[in-house]
Amino acid sequence: MAKKGNVLVVDDEEVMRDVLESLLSQDGYRVDLAKTGEEGLARFGERAYDAVLLDVSMPGIGGLRTLEELLKLDREAVVIMITAYATFDTAIAAWQLGAFNCIRKPFENEQILKTAAAGVSRRRGDEERRVLRRTLKTSGDRNRIVGSSAAMREVYDLIEQVAPARSTVLVTGESGTGKEVVARTIHFSSPRAESGQFVAVNCSNIPSELLESELFGHTKGAFTGAVAAKKGLFDAADGGSIFLDEISTIPPETQARLLRVIQEREFTPLGDTQPRRVDVRIIAATNTDLQRAVKSGDFREDLFYRLNVINIHLPPLRNRKEDILPLAQHFIRKYNEENGRSIAEQLSPEVLKVLESYAWPGNVRELESTVERAVIIARTNDLTMECLREEIVNPNLRGKSPSGSLDSAAVLDLTQGISFYDEVSRFEIELIRRALEVTGGHQSRAAKLLGMNNTTLNSKIKVYNIKF
Repeated sequence: MAKKGNVLVVDDEEVMRDVLESLLSQDGYRVDLAKTGEEGLARFGERAYDAVLLDVSMPGIGGLRTLEELLKLDREAVVIMITAYATFDTAIAAWQLGAFNCIRKPFENEQILKTAAAGVSRRRGDEERRVLRRTLKTSGDRNRIVGSSAAMREVYDLIEQVAPARSTVLVTGESGTGKEVVARTIHFSSPRAESGQFVAVNCSNIPSELLESELFGHTKGAFTGAVAAKKGLFDAADGGSIFLDEISTIPPETQARLLRVIQEREFTPLGDTQPRRVDVRIIAATNTDLQRAVKSGDFREDLFYRLNVINIHLPPLRNRKEDILPLAQHFIRKYNEENGRSIAEQLSPEVLKVLESYAWPGNVRELESTVERAVIIARTNDLTMECLREEIVNPNLRGKSPSGSLDSAAVLDLTQGISFYDEVSRFEIELIRRALEVTGGHQSRAAKLLGMNNTTLNSKIKVYNIKF
């Protein structure tokens, strides 16, 4: 069973430390001990604790001063004061400083366990809400699957079957097809929605040297710059689900640690020596061929099979044209609400025909950005052809067909002469814009797609004033 939490006991009486350690350990907590306020502060800086049990009367800086210093290190720390001198004034002072609760000696064992459980619950609830807010902020309104095509009905059926299970899930599909939406739907359709959080991690956005720290946490001094202990995202997802997007980008050493988490349901924070057990469902996603990555040696075969227990594949938008209208209407409603507009959801046959004839290389993400732009710039309450980007309306400006080859309609008429440099610039702008759409605005991934370095791409974005 997973540990209930990490607790630090700070008390100058050896007997009291032993009693609290025994009581809390038997109830499932991991317990560290300190006999002075100074030692307690040092311990607190080395490891992440869910609660601190702190004696008021101690030699040295004393309990109340220690409480102040603890809250300077972590203003949301849960500190439970314990004292044989629990006068009204002492309790008031502790609460005013920010103590979670005050307990008087001699105490009942049940009172300690009940207060510790409440403190740990409050601490973890605060952390989960922070993670959830950060996750929602970065992912936007992506928690609803839209579409009634046969391909999407198969996806719905599979989600319904796998949601209650504990098994890992691998979601595959091109960039922008909605892999995170599927992952969220799996979590919120499962019992884990009640017991834990959904934590989304884009592995490609985190530098490889920091990825393990983000996922598994670290102790103070585990590496240069680790000035305080930090909990990882697996800790935050305990009881819930963790979504590992762009799983193919994680380095080999992290692949090995992830494999251990799946197999053993435990991990060890960087710089620590004791493993932590967690109950986390892993949902991974990739837009690359992991089997090919296994053959090339870039991805562990054993990890691939552990992840690929259940595979959900999302088809590209160009292969499910019947979903374009309901998706467009969904995005019109969304951006009407966000921007105070009242654009009609019903599209004209002309507009719908254009949307359905476009290849959508950026898939649902590109359609969403197209509709957002149209809602904002529309001069009437109808979404018209003038609201759409020129290359969507005009097939002659579409640089590539869905197969990736040059479209013959894009060949320029040279009989009247052209401006070579203007055409080259226009083509560069289109390539960069498409790459940014496909990658959701992620510049380093867009640069990789285009075969150029990050600084060159950033420079061209500034020169051409490309908005994305």
